[in-house]
Amino acid sequence: MGIELTVLGAGREVGRAAILISDMGSGTNIVLDYGVSFDEDDRPLLPLTVPPSKVTAILITHAHLDHIGATPFLYTSARPMAVMNRLTSELGRLMVKDMLRLSGYYLPFEYPELMTMLENTKIVGLGESFWVGNIYIETLNSGHIPGAFMYRLVSGEHSILYTGDVNTIDTRLSRGLNINGIEVNTLIMESTYGMYDHPDRRRIEDLFIETVRGVVEDGGIVLIPAFSLARSQEILAILAEKMPHSNVYYDGMAKDILELFLRYREFIYRYDLLEKVYKIFATVRGSEMRKRICKEPGSIIVTPAGMLKGGPVQYYIKRLWSDPRNAVILVSYQAPTTPGRRLLIEGSLESGGPRVRARVFWFDFSSHAGASDLFNLIKSIRNLERVVLVHGGEDSIYSLGYHIKEELGIEFIAPKNGEKLAL
Repeated sequence: MGIELTVLGAGREVGRAAILISDMGSGTNIVLDYGVSFDEDDRPLLPLTVPPSKVTAILITHAHLDHIGATPFLYTSARPMAVMNRLTSELGRLMVKDMLRLSGYYLPFEYPELMTMLENTKIVGLGESFWVGNIYIETLNSGHIPGAFMYRLVSGEHSILYTGDVNTIDTRLSRGLNINGIEVNTLIMESTYGMYDHPDRRRIEDLFIETVRGVVEDGGIVLIPAFSLARSQEILAILAEKMPHSNVYYDGMAKDILELFLRYREFIYRYDLLEKVYKIFATVRGSEMRKRICKEPGSIIVTPAGMLKGGPVQYYIKRLWSDPRNAVILVSYQAPTTPGRRLLIEGSLESGGPRVRARVFWFDFSSHAGASDLFNLIKSIRNLERVVLVHGGEDSIYSLGYHIKEELGIEFIAPKNGEKLAL
């Protein structure tokens, strides 16, 4: 009967990753990630629906909301098995709970469904293998953030690799992926940066530290808005390594996730640096401390949210934006229509608003592989018949896809949401 692939989310778009793999002979249905994205008004958008009672298992690659955020919806009327590692399970609880607090009104599930998901979770480790129905599954490191997996599925003579999000370089938090000539027939791969390569990471870090040091030595305050999961801790680790004697503070969920990472040593590459962060840098505790830090020349503040859309960063930026000695250093992707993107392009936080007088910088600390690394990943896989490109805009997908076809002679597919493919 064969295997059918249905794209429920991330079809020619970044976010709300969700792929359904159906073994037509046995009736086994496996969902690969089930995440959310957000519209211009910050309302959550879920993937296309699949009847929860038909789902055998959900394989979660990692705890970013665009990969795990909608998963509790599959527990409103059924109890399928969720599969993830222990760190992803803990991070997922934190992230989804926070999303429910902020956007619960718009979501078709509540906290009990999140708890039901966690109660029905099978914990697996890196390099572990297991069966779901008649489908054999292996876990591999994806290099994206701590705990991020790829999944290799084998049904009969057909094999599939689902990457989730991937990174090929070592960061302070994670080892880059190493495929080692894996053998699969179908690759389902993210293509977020399928159009261009990232600049050299070491050079970016050097420029970043040079900029921070310059602002601090001029008596300014450095505000670093960063994603709470992984990006904040990565930046803190770099600062601990290169500027250990600075007055660095971290706020919001960045501190909760740092403490969680410290409980899971086996998932962290440079654990020593995270321990150092915890020992030498200060957690922000309460509004009085925030007020004091904003008057402290030479301080460095790392805080969510990375795109300036909410979180403690709102407090800081209102108090720091008007002083030209200060700096706002963006280290995360800035989506269109976000205040962060507006700040980079227009120099203000809201349309028609006053110009930000603090200096503004942006550094590419992406945890996604660039175009050349994605291409080399494909090149390293043996017996590959087709590449299904998801989790990218159309320009990224087709730029990478035609490069694959012309250079390697491998078929690429760019499915839309709702499209079915017979493998």
